[in-house]
Amino acid sequence: MKIEPKFRGFLCTAAHPVGCAENISEQINYVKSKGKFKGPKNVLVIGASAGYGLASRIVAAFGFGASTIGVSFEKEAVGKRTGTAGYYNTKAFDKFCNEEGIYTKSINGDAYSNEIKEKVIETIKDDLGKVDLIIYSLAAPRRTNPLTGETLSSVLKPIGESFKSKTVDFHTKEVKDVTIEPASEDEIRQTVGVMGGEDWNLWIEALKKADVLAEGVKTIAYSYVGPSITFPIYREGAIGMAKDNLEDTAKELTKKLQNINGEAYVSVNKALVTQASSAIPVVSLYISILYKIMKEKNIHEGCIEQIQRLFEDVLYGDNLKLDEKGRIRIDELEMREDVQNEVNNIWEKVNSQNIEELTDVEGFRKEFLKLFGFGLDNVDYDKDAEV
Repeated sequence: MKIEPKFRGFLCTAAHPVGCAENISEQINYVKSKGKFKGPKNVLVIGASAGYGLASRIVAAFGFGASTIGVSFEKEAVGKRTGTAGYYNTKAFDKFCNEEGIYTKSINGDAYSNEIKEKVIETIKDDLGKVDLIIYSLAAPRRTNPLTGETLSSVLKPIGESFKSKTVDFHTKEVKDVTIEPASEDEIRQTVGVMGGEDWNLWIEALKKADVLAEGVKTIAYSYVGPSITFPIYREGAIGMAKDNLEDTAKELTKKLQNINGEAYVSVNKALVTQASSAIPVVSLYISILYKIMKEKNIHEGCIEQIQRLFEDVLYGDNLKLDEKGRIRIDELEMREDVQNEVNNIWEKVNSQNIEELTDVEGFRKEFLKLFGFGLDNVDYDKDAEV
């Protein structure tokens, strides 16, 4: 059938299987263009179907020749309703790996559950023996705690007082004011429970107990800091409390992994268009401005470029430098003083009338659609596609 994008708020509820495969192919070709490097052999990616997690799996497999196990929670097609983009991304990734004889195993299910953890451990034991890199890249809005049975929900809210700013509807390109009420204490607690480090810790403890972690294992969780513009809603908000907890967890995990010379890090990455970031008010406008500036300065990177650099230069290169909080920073180009000064200058001026002139809001929209397999040059969207 012919597939077109459908929207519900900031969500796209349709995905194009051919477009998703083309998106994966483009990322694989970029990684291949960089050549092969020495690095991890057996990689587990938790949250592997989109964004930074998917890019990590692609770089590991096609840049380092690693065997990968990916965990994600996606839906296949039902009737005329397409599967999720992550479902098609994973199918395409597996297909490309199989064509080149690269081991891949994709496990679909709730990564927060004990059941999926046990399934992954059995797969590692049966197929790989041990893993030497674990990427933790989950960005789900809810989590059921396997220890208590409580289902927790995360919120994108400030702490202490209401936050007033502006944002953009990237479909209509309308700039509008937004007011976000502060999070309650319970909402903060639940957000930390979903987006903090508790589940990452449970994963590493389970893998260690099962003796499937290789000597010198590395584990990385992805995070974001961002500029002062987004601090109230992000770094100083409920989600920021969760990120602080994630960073504390990295230090705890490094101690737990000492006896096998393991290391745990948080990598602070650049702001990019992902399914998660498009849901955050204010951030969509900030990214639209940021994209224009970084593209003009020829320093723009997407997910795949960021992760290629993280793996090649930092994790398995000689540029592992940590900030004062012990974090890897590959957001340094975004946070350059000249870039942020220009962002702040445009932020003060931008409105619905000049947004296309002052920002790359159209680039934001195109990147968003690309996440779901739409708008790629080599895909004929007039053709029927098998969902």
